[in-house]
Amino acid sequence: MSSTTRSQPRVSFASLTSNNLGTVRKLNSVLFPIKYSEKFYNGIVQPEVEDVCKLIYYNDVPVGTFCCRLETEGEATRLYIMTMGILAPYRSRGLGSQSMQYIIQAASAHAKPSISSIYLHVQTSNDGAKAFYEKHGFKVIRVYENYYKKIVPPDAWVLELEVTPTAADAAADVSQA
Repeated sequence: MSSTTRSQPRVSFASLTSNNLGTVRKLNSVLFPIKYSEKFYNGIVQPEVEDVCKLIYYNDVPVGTFCCRLETEGEATRLYIMTMGILAPYRSRGLGSQSMQYIIQAASAHAKPSISSIYLHVQTSNDGAKAFYEKHGFKVIRVYENYYKKIVPPDAWVLELEVTPTAADAAADVSQA
């Protein structure tokens, strides 16, 4: 009698480069109802966002992506999730949650500047996405009316998660005080 062992699916994250930007473009065209500009694609391969812009691989197949940007206003720096998506056949496998945990950990570990919160917009008709982010600790802080220009409904929830520095970073901050 032979026994078959099933290996666990392998999930990995790859930094975005000019070599895999075509894959990101293709995924975005399938995942989102918006055509992204060259400025968007130039921005997501910059070194300062390498930790928060990734391709998501499932058993070495690219199945999703997330892209964030840093926004600094005065002393506060926030992380904005511009895009996050997984191809439909690969949803409900924990990839979104693993990606969200990755983003939260990257934001918590970001030292200079430290990130105070993560936020994003979700179309008000997308209850599934809203529930997903709330499951990960995000709270609706307001409704942005007419946020979207070319999709209906045009309104968006603004969801935000406060970020606390990781213990190692907090200890380093105290020792430098």
